[in-house]
Amino acid sequence: MKVILLEDVKKQGKKGEIITVKDGYGSYLINNKQAVLETTGSKKILEHQKEGLRKEQEKLLEESKILKEKIEKLTLEFHVKVGTNDQVFGSISTKQITSELKEKGINVDKRKIKIDSPINTLGTTNVLIELHKEVNANLKVHLTK
Repeated sequence: MKVILLEDVKKQGKKGEIITVKDGYGSYLINNKQAVLETTGSKKILEHQKEGLRKEQEKLLEESKILKEKIEKLTLEFHVKVGTNDQVFGSISTKQITSELKEKGINVDKRKIKIDSPINTLGTTNVLIELHKEVNANLKVHLTK
C-alpha cells in the first residue's frame, strides 16, 4: 500500500513523502491521521502544498537577507560597571541583546543568538545570529565604562 505522510513518522519518513507500507500499517497510519492513501487527487494536493511551502521558504529567505543587512550595520552599545583593572561586573546576555535589538525595531529570538564565550570584556565583540538555515548575521556588541 502506498501512502503520503501527513507528518513525520519515526523510522518511516518525513512529512510529504510517499512511502510503501504493509496494508495493516497503512490502515493504522490513515486512521491516526498520520497519512492518506496515495491517489492522483492526493498527489495533486501534495504538489500544491509543496509549491506553497517552497514559496513561503523563499519569502523567509529574502526577509532574512534584508534583516541581515540591517543587523550588520548596527553596533550595540552597552555601558557596564567595571572594577579595578577594567574588569567588567557580570556579562551581557542574549536577553539583553534581544531587548536592545527590539528597541531598534528588529525582532530576533534570543535562541538564535549564538555566543561562544561570555561577553565580559571592554571593547567590541562579534556575535553570530542565525536568522535562517542559510543566512547568518554578525552583530557588533561594544562594551564601554
